[in-house]
Amino acid sequence: MKRNPTRAVLVGNVSLGGGHPIAVQSMCATRTQDVDATVEQAEAIRRAGGDLVRVAVDSPKDVEALAEVRRQTRANLVVDLQENYRLAEKLGPHVDKIRYNPGHLWHHEKEKPQAEKVRFLAQLAREHDLAIRIGVNCGSVDPQVKARYPGDDVEAMVQSALEHCRYLDDLGFQRYVVSLKDSHPRKVIEGNLRFAAARPEVPLHLGVTEAGIPPEGVIKTRVAFEQLVSRGIGDTIRVSLTLPNPRKHEEISVGRQILLDIAAGRFRSVPVFDDDRLNIISCPSCSRVENERFVELAEAVREMTRYAEAHALTIAVMGCRVNGPGETDDADLGLWCGPTHVNLKRRTVTLGAYSYDEILPRLRAELDRLIAAKVA
Repeated sequence: MKRNPTRAVLVGNVSLGGGHPIAVQSMCATRTQDVDATVEQAEAIRRAGGDLVRVAVDSPKDVEALAEVRRQTRANLVVDLQENYRLAEKLGPHVDKIRYNPGHLWHHEKEKPQAEKVRFLAQLAREHDLAIRIGVNCGSVDPQVKARYPGDDVEAMVQSALEHCRYLDDLGFQRYVVSLKDSHPRKVIEGNLRFAAARPEVPLHLGVTEAGIPPEGVIKTRVAFEQLVSRGIGDTIRVSLTLPNPRKHEEISVGRQILLDIAAGRFRSVPVFDDDRLNIISCPSCSRVENERFVELAEAVREMTRYAEAHALTIAVMGCRVNGPGETDDADLGLWCGPTHVNLKRRTVTLGAYSYDEILPRLRAELDRLIAAKVA
């Protein structure tokens, strides 16, 4: 396939961009502090053909655990910095790439300029021979950037990515890749097309975030990949599916099959995920999930809401406190899951926190209210 002439970025023993094969990656859904389970899953992803394995770190204890994970796995490791970017200072010897979210970076130490925080990360990356991914999600864009583009969240996402590219460029650091993700394939396609037109030399990591449960999650991802990879856009991919832990490595086989089909010209049609039917989005299970019942809940929500499929509403089911609050703001009804309770929202309004046993009836009652209001 014809590929955009992006520069090559080395991550461990894999090169992204520069004409190298499109790399396929996944993320551990285990708790990072459970070293045995995390190593087992990282190795399962690697054996399935995963070129990179991402692990979330959110505390000093996670850092200690990751050091042991590094000793026990041959996988190329990417660390997902969450709410404390300064943890990167202790992670350098144990990983091959740092991924940070500009929106989350803005929220931490707000008194410091973004450029100063990026300088800190770039310096560490240089010291430890690491690559960086600027990971922008449509649902968690830096509020200051978002305010400049009212009504166009895709442009806000693109401009946030471009801004952070400039920060790294000004530091002379070019060993970075960019991702622009959303739960809607159309926004993923649009955002990556705009970014690739502005910065064609920067390698792109593709993915539909919170794609959801198979087969719908696979279809959404395929739509985005078909439209982008066939245009030469994309140097590494991640298929983000809501799966139980033992099946997490299946994201790799799904991703490789999609790439094989695109290369062979086997397009599976292009379904339109617009706003004429019920849309359920759910995040991929990962190590940030605080209760593994989240996956069961997402499946139960899909089954319970089948009666409402003809209604143009969006329900979001998020598995953690990092993405949960922000990523549910745009949904008609949102659920973000904590250790013992599920927070129920109607767009930005929190309706209450309910136990996992109570949440489905509460969700149905709110869904019925929305449907009745639309019909009326």
